[in-house]
Amino acid sequence: MRQALILVHLLGAILWIGGMFFAYVCLRPAAAQVLEPPQRLPLWSATFARFLPAAAVAVLALLATGFAMLAQTGFAQAPIGWHLMLALGLLMSAVFAYVHAVLYPKLRSACAEAAWPRAAQALNGIRRMVALNLVLGILTVVAAISAR
Repeated sequence: MRQALILVHLLGAILWIGGMFFAYVCLRPAAAQVLEPPQRLPLWSATFARFLPAAAVAVLALLATGFAMLAQTGFAQAPIGWHLMLALGLLMSAVFAYVHAVLYPKLRSACAEAAWPRAAQALNGIRRMVALNLVLGILTVVAAISAR
């Protein structure tokens, strides 16, 4: 059972952190280079329409498996790295919830209205939150490795 929990936990982390890396480091500069706002902003809206639900499943899987493994070990007996992973994971989850529930609907709405300055403002907010979560995700992996 523990191996299954670890597998699901790792797959969730790979999907979430890898998706953020791809979006921030690969798609973002390429889209900015070749597309004007009326094409680029709806592309981002459509991309997030696909990524955010998958990331939400990953976040829920990470939280569920993380708490399950922590419960098996016992909070007091868990290595400090696990505690750091938990704290960072909860912070990342809050940032994700903000992007999903607040910023993305603003982007989607502005794109539907062809309000490009508003859409760009929403996308810029998402960009900053993705950058933050990408850094937090890398720190979380460091915390996980330090637990060994």
